[in-house]
Amino acid sequence: MTVDRLVIAFAGLFILLSLLLSQYHNINWLWFTAFVGANLLQSAFTGFCPLAIILKKLGRPSGSAF
Repeated sequence: MTVDRLVIAFAGLFILLSLLLSQYHNINWLWFTAFVGANLLQSAFTGFCPLAIILKKLGRPSGSAF
């Protein structure tokens, strides 16, 4: 998988996990959901994504976005 697809997969996983945790553990997990969404939005405009940098250093092939 390319960096682009991995970033999207991680974001989706973290959003679903935090939504699940907010329902069964603590409502404050929704702040994490908002953080992931905000990070996705800013990376769409700036092209900067911390996870993409980490994945590139781990040797994953680059995609077209990052």
